[in-house]
Amino acid sequence: MESEWDRKKIQALRRHLKVTQQEMADEMGTRQQTVSEWETGLYRPRGASKKMLSILAERSRFQYRTEGDEQDPAAESEQPPFGDGPSG
Repeated sequence: MESEWDRKKIQALRRHLKVTQQEMADEMGTRQQTVSEWETGLYRPRGASKKMLSILAERSRFQYRTEGDEQDPAAESEQPPFGDGPSG
């Protein structure tokens, strides 16, 4: 099942990746304005955009936590935001 992407989760993913809205938009093949609209809640990603967000989250080992969730220290390891990283 594909993840639901709300404004807080999208912004948390972008911050986890340590990228700007423009950099995230470039990686996803969309406009900076679109990322901004997702983060403000004006629109929600659909179709290929939802899939791309899920791929970015999986590649970066992003784990969205709501307030009160326990932190997993293993999930905090440094990973490059884009590209293949050290594993090739």
